[in-house]
Amino acid sequence: MSATLRLTREGFAIELWRGRFDVHVDGQSVGSIEPKGTFSAAVEPGQHTLRVRRGRYCSPEREFDVSDGQTALFRCYGANIWPRWVLSLLIPTLGISLRRE
Repeated sequence: MSATLRLTREGFAIELWRGRFDVHVDGQSVGSIEPKGTFSAAVEPGQHTLRVRRGRYCSPEREFDVSDGQTALFRCYGANIWPRWVLSLLIPTLGISLRRE
C-alpha cells in the first residue's frame, strides 16, 4: 500500500506570483500545480521533504511523516502582499508559502 500527498494552491488574497509551481518531494520534481488547483501524488510511507518552486523562488522545505494509507495535506500560495513580494526579491524563500493542514 502507499500514502498520499495532497497539495492545494489557495491563499487569502490575489497572488503576485502567477503561473505554475513545481512540486518537489525529497528533492525530485513530481509534478506541478496551477493557481487555485490541487495536486496529488502517491508517496512511500515514511519521512519526506516537500518544497514548491517557481524559478528562483521557492517555499521553505517542509518535512512530513506519513503512514501507510494516510494522506498528508498541505496548502501553498505565492506572495500576496507587496512587502512580502518585494522581500522575496532578496530572500527567494519568502516568495511562496507552504503550510501543513
